[in-house]
Amino acid sequence: MNTKFDELLDFPTVLNFKVMGIACDELPDLVVAELQKHTPGDYSPRIKPSSKGNYHSVSIAVTVTSKEHIELIYKTLNDIEQVRYVL
Repeated sequence: MNTKFDELLDFPTVLNFKVMGIACDELPDLVVAELQKHTPGDYSPRIKPSSKGNYHSVSIAVTVTSKEHIELIYKTLNDIEQVRYVL
């Protein structure tokens, strides 16, 4: 990834990641499990269903330490099969 996070942010900082995926009960657990691998912590995801109920949005605050750390989180969250977008 060729991002400019290092120019825009002072580290460490807290970023709110929004993960949108297929509506399934395990989506928040899958997201938290991936985050625990790279950034262990106590997470409280907020889940919001779409208007038709086909998708869920999972918002979660994560303390990141570098540009590479942010990029790693984006990549690993995108690799979850049920995930469609990571913002």
